Amino acid sequence: MSDLLLSAQHLTKRFGGLAAVHDVSVDLFRDRIHAVIGPNGAGKSTLTNLLSGDLPPTSGRILLGGQDIAGRSPERISRLGLGRSYQKTNIFLPFTVRDNVRLASQASERLVAWNPFNWVSAAASQRQVNQRCERALELAGLTTRADSVAGTTSHGEQRQLEIAMTLATEPTVLLLDEPLAGMGQAEAESMVALLLKLKANHAILLVEHDMDAVFTLADQLTVMVNGEVIASGTPDAVRNDAAVQAAYLGEEA
Repeated sequence: MSDLLLSAQHLTKRFGGLAAVHDVSVDLFRDRIHAVIGPNGAGKSTLTNLLSGDLPPTSGRILLGGQDIAGRSPERISRLGLGRSYQKTNIFLPFTVRDNVRLASQASERLVAWNPFNWVSAAASQRQVNQRCERALELAGLTTRADSVAGTTSHGEQRQLEIAMTLATEPTVLLLDEPLAGMGQAEAESMVALLLKLKANHAILLVEHDMDAVFTLADQLTVMVNGEVIASGTPDAVRNDAAVQAAYLGEEA
């Protein structure tokens, strides 16, 4: 059986009287992609924010590597092996692809082993930083684009770059928020291939609206509506669930 890397148990997040996420549990395993789908406002992004530390839960537990990380800062959670990409691409457009990834690697280096003298040394002189950078570029399929200015790359390559920056921190768990958003067919196919490659050594939680990609990628599927889970299981089981067909897939029960 694949390794359980992250377990979220009975997560709830309230904003005043509104429960954006209510009693949601999810387990993430190495070598599996767990997709979370649902209509806008279902609570998918809030769930991701809870897992990454961008929001503290009102109640519930999140175990990463055996440690309860609920309510910890994103920086502390990152140190424990969780990486995240966002809906909106978050890169430094004037920098090269390599420099973007190197900066992410350098930030991780300071988190793992802070040295008060690192600030006076050139990033290029830090062997571990550069090794992580080059590994991430290769994993993300960006080696041949490494010296290109990020702002001149395609939308799909920029999404790959954001994943490469996440990989430079050497996470074991990846939270990917709509990585295929805005892509054409060719770029989407490249991203699907990348995610299938990455899952061998990572546990991946995928929030995505592209249903073709979801059913191609997902080993496990959770459907949320109004902050609650209405179905969870294999893609085939969820596809045939009457409540899912009525509430999300647009089919009559």
